[in-house]
Order: sequence, then structure tokens, then C-alpha cells
Amino acid sequence: MKTIVKNTLTAAAALLILPSLSFSEGKSIYGEDNRLDQFQMSAQMKGLTESVVSLWESASVTAEGGKKLCPAEKYREQAVGAFCSGSLVGEDLVMTAGHCVTTEAKCADTKLVFGFAVTKEGEAGVTTVPAANVYSCSKVVKRFLAGEPGSDNPEGQRLGPDYALIKLDRKVTGRKPLAVNRGGSLKAGDGIFVIGHPVGLPVKLAGDAKVRDFSQIGYFTADLDTFGGNSGSPVFNLASNKIEGILVRGDGDFELSPAGCVTMSTYEQTGGRGEDVTKVGEISSYIPRLSGEKAEDLSGEKLEIRDMDSSAIKPAAAAARNVTFD
Repeated sequence: MKTIVKNTLTAAAALLILPSLSFSEGKSIYGEDNRLDQFQMSAQMKGLTESVVSLWESASVTAEGGKKLCPAEKYREQAVGAFCSGSLVGEDLVMTAGHCVTTEAKCADTKLVFGFAVTKEGEAGVTTVPAANVYSCSKVVKRFLAGEPGSDNPEGQRLGPDYALIKLDRKVTGRKPLAVNRGGSLKAGDGIFVIGHPVGLPVKLAGDAKVRDFSQIGYFTADLDTFGGNSGSPVFNLASNKIEGILVRGDGDFELSPAGCVTMSTYEQTGGRGEDVTKVGEISSYIPRLSGEKAEDLSGEKLEIRDMDSSAIKPAAAAARNVTFD
């Protein structure tokens, strides 16, 4: 099956005509599925999602080989379309994964859409957003992808960091840049959560996760519930509400069931290979300081810590839905 998708921009709105659900490999579910839609989040968490952006092909997308999800799969009937995620970290700067925007040509062919979300129970996700919420990628400010020519990994390490900082065509209005952790204090066992667009779905928050291994150079592993489309998603420190990294890769997403439909790959909370997150310190020097940031001492720089309501990060029942991908 082939589905042609177009983003049509008018003076008033951007129309998102969405493709069939695709199944890119790379991430999965650990333990319970902890993903939340925007309407299920606390006001504070909704505030964070406002500065998380979805990346779309600017003109058209061709999706090959759509598959049918099993009836019980969560979010089976929601709209999809984004190919990666990102976070606003400057007035006109977005941080994402390096494999999401590989060249200046890819940058020019990418639209960044804020507000792709499920805002009410029973909705499948918005298909029209204000044109003011749609931005273009005008320039790749900084990019790195371990394993590419000229980007050797540390000796003995197969994988490495994967990041990009891109400049938008104009300053973002009505949304605040997110704070990054410049102090480098994260360690194994610390609580984290992620906000992004798994499988290109409307924005989701996934919590109840911890850092597994922080010893690798340039990245760490964690038990985050993420999928393809989450690439570029900001990963936050549960205790401080600051970005600790960029979700970049992980375990397999889906598998074929005996019934011939597709089901999510699931693991015990401590099972699987884990998901890889590029450490934000790999790119933080290129991110402008926010008002209120300060250097505390010579051991490193720290941001002002903002309060966080961690009660928002809990499993919730799937909402009623009215769009199918059969």
C-alpha cells in the first residue's frame, strides 16, 4: 500500500493530511506502557509539551507497506505523520537527533509543527494547526552522528552520540525554550521521562523510567517507553525538570503476532537492551543560556531548578478513539 501525504500551508492554518501507521525500528515498551496523551497530563507537563515539536516532510511523504495493528494495541486509532521529534532550546533553535536532519537539503525539506496533540478524550489528534505553529528549518547549526565518515567512535565503543541543533526560519512565539542540564550530575538509577512523538503519533509523555547505564561516552541507556518517531525527543530529569539528553535509538518496536497483526515489542522493566539517549552535554555549549541561568562554581554550570509535579507521570487508561488505520 502506498499513501501520499501532503502538508498544505495557508495564511490561516496548516492542514496535516496523515499517512497510515508506519513501523520504523528502534524503540519499545519496558514494563507497563506509561505513555500519556496531553489531555491526561498536569498543567505543568502540558507546559513542557508546548515546547516539544514534531518534524514533518515539508512537501510530501510516501509511506510504503502499512500494516494492521492488533485490536488491543494502545493508540491504534490515533493519527500519525511526524517522522522525528525535537525540543525548543532557544528563541529560534530546536534540538533533535542528528539522523533526523542529515543534510542542509533535508533541513530545507523539513517543517516543524508545534501543537500536534490529543487535547480531549476521544479525539484522534489534531489534523489542522494554525500556520503560526509551523516553522521551517533554515540552517543546521551543529550536527554529529557517531559512525558517519569522519566521526570515529571512542576506542572499544560501537555506538556514540547523535545530535543536531537547527535554526528555524523565524523566532518562535508563544512558547518558552526548555532548560538543559549543564551540570552533568545524572547517574544510574535516577528517574527520567521523555516527551515526543512515538511512531509519529500526537505528542506523548512516558515516565516511570530510570537511567540504566551512564558510563558510555556521549550517551546513556534507560528503560524509556519510546518508538521510532521519538528520535530527537527531549529526555528530562524527574527531579529537576531539565533536559538531560536526546532520545536516539533503542530496541525493536514491533513484532508480528500469530494472528497476523502487529503488536508492540514489550520487555520486563529491566529487560531488553534499553534505549539510548545522547547526553545533553555533547551539545549544550552551542545552546544559548536562558535568563536566570547561572554558573554555581568551577565544577560545572547549573540551571535554576524548577518545581515539578511528578504525580502527573503515571499510567493511565487508553482514551476512546475515532480514527482507524485498517
